[in-house]
Amino acid sequence: MKIELLAPAGDLEKLKAAVLYGADAVYLGGRHFGLRAGAGNFSEEELIEGVRFAHGKGVQVYVTVNIFAHNSDLEVLPAYLETIRAAGADAVIVSDPGVIDLIRRLHPGLPIHLSTQANTTNWAAASFWERLGVKRIVLARELSLPEIGQIRDKVQLELEIFVHGAMCISYSGRCLLSNYLTGRDANRGDCAQSCRWRYALVEEKRPGEYFGIEEDDRGSYILGSRDLCLIEHIPQLVKAGINSFKIEGRMKSVNYVAGVVKVYREALDAYLADPENYTFNPAWWEEISKVSHRSYTTGFLSGSPGVSGQHYEGEIYKRSRVFVGLVRDYDHTSGLALVEQRNRFALGDEVEVLVPGGNNFSQKIIEIIDQEGCSVAAAPHPQQLVRVPFDRAVPEYAILRRI
Repeated sequence: MKIELLAPAGDLEKLKAAVLYGADAVYLGGRHFGLRAGAGNFSEEELIEGVRFAHGKGVQVYVTVNIFAHNSDLEVLPAYLETIRAAGADAVIVSDPGVIDLIRRLHPGLPIHLSTQANTTNWAAASFWERLGVKRIVLARELSLPEIGQIRDKVQLELEIFVHGAMCISYSGRCLLSNYLTGRDANRGDCAQSCRWRYALVEEKRPGEYFGIEEDDRGSYILGSRDLCLIEHIPQLVKAGINSFKIEGRMKSVNYVAGVVKVYREALDAYLADPENYTFNPAWWEEISKVSHRSYTTGFLSGSPGVSGQHYEGEIYKRSRVFVGLVRDYDHTSGLALVEQRNRFALGDEVEVLVPGGNNFSQKIIEIIDQEGCSVAAAPHPQQLVRVPFDRAVPEYAILRRI
């Protein structure tokens, strides 16, 4: 059974990383009508280049058009849909019934995936969307494994679920906090993630006096969901009839995309190759914990997570590695890699090299050569290009992480 691994592509660089590190498909947003306005997103030219690159590697591209549209949006949407179709996108991810109807009339051959923003939580709703011609449903994150199985039994369309990444405290964006506090509408792609802020209690007649409601002395996290991670539950999800495993993170770094995609690729391939003898490799858990993340949870997979789904600890983000560089080129004659700096690194640093389609390795930085050909002690400047010798060949898009 072919199971799709679907990765986020916040910009062209992340798209290429997702493809090279093992994604079967990527999802991205253009400059309009998507629910990640803060991501880099794609111009028309970048969309064409991204589709061409992905298709050249046998990878599909899905474009988000999943806002809840207002009347003014409908006036310009047809031209944008034509841009997506002309670029060669393999499907559009949509949540608004009016937009779905518009696509079916203007581009009946363009497959429609129903966004998680539509909050499909039962088989009757899934059946309704199936009759309307939707090819795939991205199920709500708030479903348990038995509920997913019941939906699978009732419909023939494809089912996609999130297996990794950030969770929303509301039903996938149906939240007024951001709009109320900042004027930025979560349902039009501009969520300020107000639920991640630190809060205190103020009594009406005592302005300026803040009473802590936190569980520790660093602040309150009562609205902060943990991050979803289902890496250990691949067998159950495959048996439940899931067609696509989706990774959240269009606003995350290229390091996050590469690291998470690689781990899920290895785990999924290992299970599909030999389901009867499959065992979970603890190294996958170690690797998935190296990228910046909140404490992990399995979400609603076994029912309501209760307090285990929320973050109550002092430090929200965890990481054991710092992303310091991205390999842009490698000279086999000199053994030097052209590295684009992402965080400061220096002589003597021990770095771990994450490579697409191969084994990671570690080594010490023994030399750094700047663009003028001079040996320097460190690479302190953002996106500075330097050359670094490596003990072995490193491919483009290899990632350097300081231990």
